[in-house]
Amino acid sequence: MKSLFCLIFFCSIAGQVLFAQDSSRRQRRYMDTAIFTESNVLTRSDYLLALERSFQYFNKVPKVTGSFVSLDGIRGRLTADDSVLSIIKGRLASSERNINMRNLQMYSALLEHLHENEESYEGRLNEYDAAMDSLRKDFAQLRKDSTLRGMFRDSLLRASFRPQIMDLRSKRQLADSVFKTATADVNNLKAHVTTNLIAAEELQHKVDRLLATTGSRAFSKERRYIWEPRTGKSRARRLGGEFRKSIKQENHIAQYYFANTRNQRTILLVFGLAFFAWVWYNFRSLRKLGKLDTLRIFEFRFISALPILVSVLFMLNLAPLFDLNAPALYLETIGFFLMTSLSVYFWKYQKRVFFFLWCLYILIFLFYSSSRYLGLPYSILRFWNLGINGASIILAITVWRQFIRHVSKARLLKIALGGFMTLHLLAAISNVFGRVTLSNLLSSTAIYSFAQLIGLAIFVPLVSEAFLLQIQASRIRKQYPVSFESEPIRVGITRVVTILAALIWVVVFTTNMNLYSGLSDGIMSLLKTVRNIGSFSFTIRGVLLFLGIIWLANFLQKYIAYFWGDTGDEASFDNKGQRSRLLITRLILLTGGFLLAVAASGLPVDKITVILGALGVGIGLGLQSIVNNFVSGIILIFDRPLRIGDLVEIGDKKGRVKEIGVRSSTLLTADGAEVIIPNGDLLSNNIINWTLSNNHIRIDQVFELDHDGEDPEFREALKARVLSVPNMLKSKEPQVLIDPVGGHKYELRLYSWCADVNKLESTQTALRRAVKEFLQNEQDQKKRA
Repeated sequence: MKSLFCLIFFCSIAGQVLFAQDSSRRQRRYMDTAIFTESNVLTRSDYLLALERSFQYFNKVPKVTGSFVSLDGIRGRLTADDSVLSIIKGRLASSERNINMRNLQMYSALLEHLHENEESYEGRLNEYDAAMDSLRKDFAQLRKDSTLRGMFRDSLLRASFRPQIMDLRSKRQLADSVFKTATADVNNLKAHVTTNLIAAEELQHKVDRLLATTGSRAFSKERRYIWEPRTGKSRARRLGGEFRKSIKQENHIAQYYFANTRNQRTILLVFGLAFFAWVWYNFRSLRKLGKLDTLRIFEFRFISALPILVSVLFMLNLAPLFDLNAPALYLETIGFFLMTSLSVYFWKYQKRVFFFLWCLYILIFLFYSSSRYLGLPYSILRFWNLGINGASIILAITVWRQFIRHVSKARLLKIALGGFMTLHLLAAISNVFGRVTLSNLLSSTAIYSFAQLIGLAIFVPLVSEAFLLQIQASRIRKQYPVSFESEPIRVGITRVVTILAALIWVVVFTTNMNLYSGLSDGIMSLLKTVRNIGSFSFTIRGVLLFLGIIWLANFLQKYIAYFWGDTGDEASFDNKGQRSRLLITRLILLTGGFLLAVAASGLPVDKITVILGALGVGIGLGLQSIVNNFVSGIILIFDRPLRIGDLVEIGDKKGRVKEIGVRSSTLLTADGAEVIIPNGDLLSNNIINWTLSNNHIRIDQVFELDHDGEDPEFREALKARVLSVPNMLKSKEPQVLIDPVGGHKYELRLYSWCADVNKLESTQTALRRAVKEFLQNEQDQKKRA
């Protein structure tokens, strides 16, 4: 019984323990499932987060639309575009038959600028439209938010969030108003831009058609012969009203043009200010050093210590390159300022009669330019232009007889004056026979091109004088000798500036003749056409660009030393630091020029590598001599250690360079023999070039003297007599050395310089005769004393 009781007790205890363990396991399982069970019950924080997202969106709408800061500016510029389109459309409609070619070119340029502006406006408006589309997408996502929809459907939730909902409604109303206003503005402006684009394209087609048919219209009869009676009634015009209207329209078009092409004149202004600062700084440095008198040897005629006028002339001559299709009023104003600036120089340096004739030419220029704005009937305008042609021809004949005919060195001016008379004569004939368009083209070309040519005739020496000033100022600052051979430098600079001047004049001439666009398009089409040689493709433009950049780099490395006053004379030899810097600069220019030429020309680098590899193989197989001569020829052409006509000594050969070829060069000796030297052998020898930078050669002569010659007056008189001999170099002072040879005998050594090595023998003879006569006269005077 006792054992049974114990068994029951132990079973009871074990059951309780097992029950407790089972209860613990059930409780843990309940807790675990409660933790990982998903709950769909939204809390207050969830609703507040949804409201915060809504507030963020409606606050974003004014912020995004407020960033559309260009809308007002685009609206104002579109209004200006409308007025310009209206003016161009009215002028094309009213005078389509005989419209001025310069105006057509201007209209074409304006329409191109306007088309570019409209496209830029369209791009900006599309950006704004894209931003508003993004807002629409965000709002669509916001409307799909189930949390907000549940809150607005539940009255209890709406009541609990009433303040936030009221604020949200106010935000939404404001955002809707702003969004609708911005949408309407953007859509209206886009429609306006599209309308202007269509109008600009239509007008551009019309202008292009008129420009394309200029040639056929110019040579066809447009009006009656001038002697034929008029048919029909001519409408009387109020000249004052027409003048004011034309000036107002021209002024409006000019303002629009300047507003859209401001960068071009900014670059021109920077060039002018840089030129002014350059010249002014060099004069200022010379004035501080007290060396302004060293400029007298150059006989400057144009530049001065305050270079305001020369800087204006510099900019006015470059202006055509920056405004090829500027409004006619602007071009006429530039031409008038150019001629007014030139009048100052003509007043200073020319005869009063020439200045008076120049003033008459300015009056002709003003009469011709103003005829476009007076609104004269066409019949009167033809007689007006005929009178201008006749006055121009009479003026040209007067200048020819009074000044040009007797001047032998004015070849270019004679050609220009002859062309001026010829163009006006052809214009008058065309006017008489009813070819009015051709007459206008010839008259405007004659007047504007001649004025530009006179300006460029001043521009070339002006720039040359500025470079010489830079060289002299640099030499003075480095304490080099004042005198140097300036004439070869002047000639080289003048040659380069003349090429630039010729380019400017050709641009002005072809623009006035309405040939520039056609010629430039044809030339660019020819240059840009891709050509193939096997698998190698290239364009003529790329090849010319490559050669042009190489030439420019070589030109810069050759003449850059002039900016530091290094003209290659003995004075700069001791400045080793500057020489080293110049060498490094030249290497950088040549290397950079080659790399830039390859990159700018568009030549495929892989093809060039293949060609160079093939050349390397060919050279290794036995073409060393040919390649050596060829490369040496290229070096001779670019480096120019000798030029055709130079007097040189190469090894035991002496003569003049007759020809420089790719493989060999030819020397012409004094005996008349022609010596052909391979270019490789030529460069491998020492070259003595007597005429590389100048034609000077030193003359050494010895004379007997019966006294010590220590008298300073004797030495100075002897030097003066030496310099009086023809072909003696005046810039280098002769040296007189006297050595005793025994007893009362002395040896006079005279070192002087011959200006032209080609006249060495005759100069030596004349010099020896002159010195002997001087010594004989000096000896006779002593005997008489």
